Amino acid sequence: MGILQGIVDNWQELHDLWEEGGVLLDLAEEANDPDTEREADELIADLSERLSASELECMLSGEHDANNAMLTIHAGAGGTEAQDWADILLRMYLRWAEKKKFPTEVLDMLPGDEAGIKSVTIMVNGHNAYGYLRSEMGIHRLVRISPFDAQKRRHTSFASVFIFPELDDEITVEINDKDIRIDTFRASGAGGQHVNKTSSAIRITHFPTGIVVQCQNERSQFSNKSTAMKMLKAQLYQYQKKVQQAEQQVLHGDKKEIAWGSQIRSYVMQPYRMVKDHRTNFETGNVDSVMDGNLDPFIKAFLLWKP
Repeated sequence: MGILQGIVDNWQELHDLWEEGGVLLDLAEEANDPDTEREADELIADLSERLSASELECMLSGEHDANNAMLTIHAGAGGTEAQDWADILLRMYLRWAEKKKFPTEVLDMLPGDEAGIKSVTIMVNGHNAYGYLRSEMGIHRLVRISPFDAQKRRHTSFASVFIFPELDDEITVEINDKDIRIDTFRASGAGGQHVNKTSSAIRITHFPTGIVVQCQNERSQFSNKSTAMKMLKAQLYQYQKKVQQAEQQVLHGDKKEIAWGSQIRSYVMQPYRMVKDHRTNFETGNVDSVMDGNLDPFIKAFLLWKP
């Protein structure tokens, strides 16, 4: 009920802004007042931005689009360079979530050997978080002059991004005890006496699919196990959906690729500057804005393009 009320309130605010903008424009024209005209322009610009965001929300009608999202980043081959790229992507998504006012929580992180991260999983909490972020699943490619190369050569790095919806208790995913192994280990990272003294971190291996999840963000082993099981449930659900889609493609003769592991976007910083999505062909030269979390144009292009 709260979500529906928020939608109604948002559209009422947009309507009020539209009326206020019309009044300000009329006053500016009648009085030939540059200050009032400037105020009206600012209000209309704000209205346009909010309308665009609301239009984006209207495209989110998938089965789990409204859910929270679990986002996982894995650095590709390439050592420090790829691990730094994974860390840059993490910052980009955290900034995007901050702009959306979506709280985030790091569930698991494996730091890089010298810099960056090898892998990370975060929870993004917010209405339609999964619907927005499912556009990000795939391989992300970076081209730049490496800050780790003394000869200042251009490097290409890769990182994979996976998105899973947080599932509610109404979704049934069967997990047999005999199909999983639960390991405990000591939490890594800086911080207090707790670290490296108690085996509170949890790793769960699902034998039939080979899926492995782990959580070490809480001090309580019970809490970490509960979160890890939730992560496994989400990944198994996505795995089952992927298998069903593959079967349907065979039956229907559909030649479209389920490109879970293919390159979806390139971020080029040298010799020119451009971010391009290879599925939608949407691109922008404002690389800094994208890396600062301005992803909505890419998300909107994906939702308009998606078959």
